[in-house]
Amino acid sequence: MSDQDFIILDEEGRKEEETGSGESDREKGKEEAAVSAHETDGEGEDGYEKICFICHRPESVTGRMIDLPNNITVCPDCMQRSFDAMSNGSIDLNRLMNMPGVQFLNMSDLENAQPHSQKVKKKKEKPKEFHQLDIREIPAPHKIKARLDEYVVGQEYAKKAMSVAVYNHYKRVATDTMDDIEIEKSNMLMIGPTGSGKTYLVKTLARLLDVPLAITDATSLTEAGYIGDDIESVVSKLLAAADNDVERAEQGIIFIDEIDKIAKKRNSNQRDVSGESVQQGMLRLLEGSEVEVPVGANSKNAMVPLTTVNTKNILFICGGAFPDLEDIIRERLQKKTSMGFNAELKDKYDNDKDLLSKVTVEDLRKFGMIPEFLGRLPIIFTLRGMDKDMLVKILKEPKNAILKQYQKLLALDEVKLEFDDGALEAIAEKAMKKDTGARALRAIIEEFMLDIMYEIPKDDSIGEVTITREYIEGTGGPVIRLRGQELPRLGQGI
Repeated sequence: MSDQDFIILDEEGRKEEETGSGESDREKGKEEAAVSAHETDGEGEDGYEKICFICHRPESVTGRMIDLPNNITVCPDCMQRSFDAMSNGSIDLNRLMNMPGVQFLNMSDLENAQPHSQKVKKKKEKPKEFHQLDIREIPAPHKIKARLDEYVVGQEYAKKAMSVAVYNHYKRVATDTMDDIEIEKSNMLMIGPTGSGKTYLVKTLARLLDVPLAITDATSLTEAGYIGDDIESVVSKLLAAADNDVERAEQGIIFIDEIDKIAKKRNSNQRDVSGESVQQGMLRLLEGSEVEVPVGANSKNAMVPLTTVNTKNILFICGGAFPDLEDIIRERLQKKTSMGFNAELKDKYDNDKDLLSKVTVEDLRKFGMIPEFLGRLPIIFTLRGMDKDMLVKILKEPKNAILKQYQKLLALDEVKLEFDDGALEAIAEKAMKKDTGARALRAIIEEFMLDIMYEIPKDDSIGEVTITREYIEGTGGPVIRLRGQELPRLGQGI
């Protein structure tokens, strides 16, 4: 071998360095690299970030770089692999040179390397300003509900229950202790059909209180060791929402949607890795414990740092549609006596739209939720399904109603947009047929507003557009008024 230094990259990505010097030179190289790593301050000149010459990862990912001659920087991982390769004498370089996929880099070819070719521009970090929770600043329950009323139509009982539970929870967090009396957490379970506003309520609540919020789906959670997300991943999402600030994350809210999907599997002899076992694993999270979660990732591995988060003051809100739960409630109610003066008709509850509000813990246990899990969700309430009147109110009353959004879009083109009452009722009727709650409203309006949003910018003379029931039903068109022209009489269109 010559005295030139070579770096060998094999097919598996391992970097091996062979030198013509002896063991003493190798030990000296290790000491110099260690000193260089110790003296590096972790910051590049002129706002640039150093990157590894071998693996091309930036310093923000690999950690402090090791400086080598000729403005070359190498990450600790690649340097360690090089040392391991040098200390292993079982490698035959002559045989490696003839292997396909193995490339030799001559160190002398790197003398002309440019300093900025190994650096990337650093991101400018914005100063973080976090809201500090103060018991004197926590809104009273009636104020929380009043703010929720601005965004959410109906669901009066649900908004009242959430307001009281959140108020009590954050009083508990702010005081931390109440003499010898320990206040338990106010975790919640929301039950309601799809499109009834479960997720929207939680989002509005987190925005009102200015606390970090993590929304996750229970369908992806599995027992540790199986394919899917570990249970701790819900806490890691909250940590990411709090910009990796553990103290702020420990005052946040975690909303676990589709919680009904982790019910116990019935009549199954297979291991229930995504049902009852997930409920068992979530018990310590709901009650409050210290868990190690990865920073910046959903799964634990050797390359991701871990941090400890205490879930004692994290508010957990679970929500689900619980299909077929109404059948369990109806079956329980119909078990009452069917003879004598107190007899009830069997079809009494068949058309009861408010049947879900009669749910009990026993019904949820029969559905497949284990009693230990339900015991850690002390506040259980239901949301009503959407009827026609509620859908009409959702269209026009909330602060950010769908109609107001379109009116603002057209106002930017100096065009006034109006919907008559017949059009709103027609849209609500179409949404009722889709049976997906308030989610159907957006899709229906998008369909009918497409042509209007396309044609309006073509003609600058248009001053006002009124959407009619006939246009929604496909039997007519919208009423259009030109600028400086009086509004046509009812039934007339242009």
